[in-house]
Amino acid sequence: MNPYDIDLDRNPANFQPLTPLTSLERAAAVYPDHTAIIHGPLRRSYAEFYARARKLASALAKRGIKRGDTVSVMLANTPAMLEAHYGVPMTQGVLNTLNTRLDAPAIAFSLDHAETKVLITDREFSRTAKEALALAKVKPVVIDYDDPEYSGGGERLGEIEYEDFVAEGDAGFAWAMPDDEWDAISLNYTSGTTGDPKGVVYHHRGAQLLALGNIVTCSMAKHPVYLWTLPMFHCNGWCFPWSISVVAGTHVCLRAVRAAAMFDAIANHKVTHLCGAPIVMATLLNAPESEKQPLPHVVEFFTAAAPPPEAVLAAMKEAGFNVTHLYGLTECYGPAVVNDWHAEWDTLPLAEQAAKKARQGVRYGALEALDVMDPETMAPVPRDGATMGEVMMRGNVVMRGYLKNRKSTEAAFAGGWFHTGDLGVMHPDGYIQLKDRSKDIIISGGENISSIEVEDALYKHPAVQAAAVVAKPDDKWGETPCAFVELKPGASVTAADIIAHCKANLAGYKVPRHVVFGEVPKTSTGKIQKFKLREIAKGA
Repeated sequence: MNPYDIDLDRNPANFQPLTPLTSLERAAAVYPDHTAIIHGPLRRSYAEFYARARKLASALAKRGIKRGDTVSVMLANTPAMLEAHYGVPMTQGVLNTLNTRLDAPAIAFSLDHAETKVLITDREFSRTAKEALALAKVKPVVIDYDDPEYSGGGERLGEIEYEDFVAEGDAGFAWAMPDDEWDAISLNYTSGTTGDPKGVVYHHRGAQLLALGNIVTCSMAKHPVYLWTLPMFHCNGWCFPWSISVVAGTHVCLRAVRAAAMFDAIANHKVTHLCGAPIVMATLLNAPESEKQPLPHVVEFFTAAAPPPEAVLAAMKEAGFNVTHLYGLTECYGPAVVNDWHAEWDTLPLAEQAAKKARQGVRYGALEALDVMDPETMAPVPRDGATMGEVMMRGNVVMRGYLKNRKSTEAAFAGGWFHTGDLGVMHPDGYIQLKDRSKDIIISGGENISSIEVEDALYKHPAVQAAAVVAKPDDKWGETPCAFVELKPGASVTAADIIAHCKANLAGYKVPRHVVFGEVPKTSTGKIQKFKLREIAKGA
């Protein structure tokens, strides 16, 4: 018998479930008057933020929301969305943030699959929400949110408006800690590019650990000012709605990502941090000079999604943004890998710095293990920066699993690791670099071609604003690269120019045989929708 197992048991004095909810309680107690939320002319202190979250929880509890009940929200980056991240789990309910860019059938599927009891919806999205509610089998209580910063109209669908609903609640509501830190805190649906989306379940423990991991990874000092350019519906805003409370920071809400609004917010509110996909960087860099403003200081920008092109990374540095590359998936609470920067790399030429910045990097402190492995043998690949395998991870910031989908959950966790589906290499220094999604690799004449490598070459052309490369069926080679190119405003270039540029930067077999010009389709989180491009490429 282990002597440390005798009479040394857990009890309320020495063990409490981990949850991000306590961070807001602490911020309100320690910094009650500090500004927690800015939204247009609105300013809310931490005392007000905490009180409103408790009132929301109280009002939801009065409507019967309890442990395991789902509350779905269809909201922009607004104060109501921040309040929902605390108020819903304060009832032991589960928050489901809906992607506002999805169509009605996809929203209806999510409502039914989640068995939604309450839906809070912004009037901007009333048309889609109305159609979804008509299609859905569930009949949730519907609450309309009228954001003063939105003047576009929209139909009221519910029985009560959000502010009236919150007013029904009690600011002194004795909210509930989770019974177990393994209890679900939120439900996030994957994009569902093939078939129905899968419901990814987060728990309180993982949410708190990732929230703390963000603070450490982003080197956030006390009272940061965080600009909401990343959709909060995406992986719960990478858990930053919970992170910012840890250091009593200020949330600057932004309904839409527009260059002028971003520069105004950075200048007026002295923004210190923001996150976003490469498209957000492109929006900032390509803004008209009349919309740009001098940065008050170096602004920390955290990006994920596709690896940032080297040219974009270099341009962001010149513009005054320090870009840190993160990597993750919905299944790991957002980012769980960071390109941790070494001071000695600052002396490298800019092109070499950009090449290092394009790597995904090493695990967060909150993630226990990260490797590149052979999915058949589950053996790590050589650390040579060349041998490809599947990126895998394990730890406390990996999802509980997929809701009502045991088969997919078991497949994702085969061998005791979470299989990301991303192909990459492991460099000698332990940094991983993505080469492709397993479904995106192009096999031409038996040679593997990384679409990311070809895209990186395309982005080096000064006329290219966005680019994507997919496989095009070919009778001789099996597949060849097909490039989709979106040009910068006013730019003019031919397919022959693009191909010649690629020949100067790539091995011959990697050069696209076909170039298609036009807007590159993207999701609301900035990810390029390659499944659409593959269909186009078949007929190109």
